[in-house]
Amino acid sequence: MPYEVPQLAYAYDSLEPYIDAQTMQLHHDKHHGAYVNNLNKALEGHPDLAALPIEKLLAKINEVPEAIRGAVRNNGGGHANHSLFWSLMKRNDGAKPKGALLAAIDTAFGSLDQLKAAFNDAGLKQFGSGWAWVAIDPNTNALSVLARPNQDSLYMEGKVPLFGNDVWEHAYYLKYQNRRAEYLEAWWNVLNWEAVAARYDDVLASIPVG
Repeated sequence: MPYEVPQLAYAYDSLEPYIDAQTMQLHHDKHHGAYVNNLNKALEGHPDLAALPIEKLLAKINEVPEAIRGAVRNNGGGHANHSLFWSLMKRNDGAKPKGALLAAIDTAFGSLDQLKAAFNDAGLKQFGSGWAWVAIDPNTNALSVLARPNQDSLYMEGKVPLFGNDVWEHAYYLKYQNRRAEYLEAWWNVLNWEAVAARYDDVLASIPVG
């Protein structure tokens, strides 16, 4: 079965005023749609690869035939990155992380405010297009802030993304123009901390012990 763009669990305008409805519709339907279409086209004739979950496909990127590796890296990364992005957003109305997730944030960064500062700085300094991430190291369970260019996936490095923010201009330009810093700050108002906490628990539960 070919890869598909996941449906949003919320309306295009439900993240207003922080992310506008027009950006959401174009970003989800057109930009993500193009990544999926190009990925499926690249994998024609490779049913064994096309049958893999996108995370496993990207983790095996060096085993993908060289002729299609670049297309899979770019478009597969775009599909994985955006699928996670959509799943972890909703208006949070000032909610904050708690429990095990908050403890992990405090251990890694000192406080939520320090995490936000490091994350925003990574996103602001990412030259050109790319993403800012909070990643989980499956060897240590430690959290870290990373920035990566284009649609490069953390799965290609053996790391697991916990959450990330898209700093390609298509993610914010209609509303924020060149004001990436303003977009990065506003985005914290639409991070679904409950969903992030559930993902954190699921990732830790899936990491082999010993």
